[in-house]
Amino acid sequence: MSTKYIFVTGGVMSGVGKGVAAASIAKIIQSSGFEVTAIKIDPYVNVDAGTMSPTEHGEVFVLDDGMECDQDMGNYERFLNTSLSSANYMTTGSVYLSVINKERRMEYGGKQVEVVPRIPLEIIEKINNAAKKEKAQIVITEIGGTVGEYENLLFLEAIRLLKLKCPNDVVVVLVSFVPALGAGGTELKTKPTQHAVRNLNSIGIQPDIILGRADVPLDQKRKEKIQFMCGLEEGDVISAPNVESIYEVAINFEKDNISKRIFKKLHLKPKKRDLVEWRAFVNKIQHPKGEVKIGIVGKYFGSGDFILTDSYISVLESVKHAAYFYNQKPVIEWLDSDVYEKDPAKLKELKNYEGIIVPGGFGNRGVEGKIKAIEYCRKNKIPFLGLCLGLQLSVIEFARNVAGIKDATSTEFDKNAKNPVIDVMPEQKVLLAEQHYGGTMRLGAYDCQVQEGTISHKAYKDWTGESKGPYTISERHRHRYEVNNDYREELVKKGLVVAGLNEKKDLVEIIEIKDHPFFVGTQFHPEFKSRPLKPHPLFRALVGAIIKNKK
Repeated sequence: MSTKYIFVTGGVMSGVGKGVAAASIAKIIQSSGFEVTAIKIDPYVNVDAGTMSPTEHGEVFVLDDGMECDQDMGNYERFLNTSLSSANYMTTGSVYLSVINKERRMEYGGKQVEVVPRIPLEIIEKINNAAKKEKAQIVITEIGGTVGEYENLLFLEAIRLLKLKCPNDVVVVLVSFVPALGAGGTELKTKPTQHAVRNLNSIGIQPDIILGRADVPLDQKRKEKIQFMCGLEEGDVISAPNVESIYEVAINFEKDNISKRIFKKLHLKPKKRDLVEWRAFVNKIQHPKGEVKIGIVGKYFGSGDFILTDSYISVLESVKHAAYFYNQKPVIEWLDSDVYEKDPAKLKELKNYEGIIVPGGFGNRGVEGKIKAIEYCRKNKIPFLGLCLGLQLSVIEFARNVAGIKDATSTEFDKNAKNPVIDVMPEQKVLLAEQHYGGTMRLGAYDCQVQEGTISHKAYKDWTGESKGPYTISERHRHRYEVNNDYREELVKKGLVVAGLNEKKDLVEIIEIKDHPFFVGTQFHPEFKSRPLKPHPLFRALVGAIIKNKK
């Protein structure tokens, strides 16, 4: 079969769930027996997401090959249970850079290089390259932003050109917000969606399917009105109401037969219709047998009561996956490390939680509060998981309060530190001196040899069903600073357990504390490889330890 394309665009406003919609459609198509891949297009000029703050654009997700990208790529991997590559992600900046590099190499044969058609054609080429690399029969591509914005016009032009060339191979899905007005917010208004479709029509594209995002399910009259006013066939308006869990979205779409509509338009027959395992997973979410209460100590929380959960979205989802595995409802609360730094007395509230996570981050704001929280968890036997910066701060805390190195710190926080138990990698020092930051970290997948007899070794072995023997894992990284090997022997003598090593580079990857229900720190980001139907072993082990600790 020829490659088929599904494009997901947004109308009216951003933040209505295009990424989850695209991931859910991809899951449905995959469950119907087709090879599927997903692509995210971001319309900003950044070449990748690596230089953006989490408060600016949410979490920076990292792929195996080191690509720093949008958090929606995490949704694609989680829903499809796969690992994607840099071929599946593009930005305006990366597309322009690719065209400029081709022009510099004379690949256009001396011709004048114009924005149109060169940029749209480059976009199409990149989509096809991703399909070829992933051996996909169907490609789902999400275009960031909303219809009518200047920034994504060239990407929409690529859709127009592709649909003109392959009319039977392209489906355009518009995710449009349908606001509810009137007393009690029960009157759904379709006019914003009509305007969004007119905008799309004005650049030569007619949507094939509209997902009506609303607080409540769309009633039949609203569906009929959108169909009539926007030129759609019967059944082409799909209800997309709010749900408790994003994993319910695919099942909701199928209630309106979205796969039947898509396959009809792409002239395909599904090989099967199998969401059985996914439905069973959602059923577990909806019917928990207990709950686990976990606090996440971070600093990317916005201001006041406004919580920027997108900054830690993969951590959040990984906790959920592990809790659902044990038929538990995850109760997750966000704890601001700045508070503990200013008022250590408030650390006592950590006793209200059955587990604590300190996630990754950059910069020195709030780190002393995190170190105090880590010390509290160590002394009070609260199950603890430290991720990336969480490991580094755990080592600093241990060095200060157990090994007696009172001024232990990281050169990230003090460039002239006398005892930098955490230090930048030597090869990075030149780049940092020249103020090169983009793409200069240890990025992507690296091997780690997990040491026998450790909590981590048992966690990974339980995951595989094995019990003994050495075990090498591959995990994703995004950091510049490492445990300083000059201090490793001294820390180990004092009781720090080095549970995982990258033997090739001789770098610490996992640390643990003895005689503790669960105290693990990882230099890598395990949250990037957790999947709904296969929770990451360390998150699973954390929740398992919490349940055991409660008993």
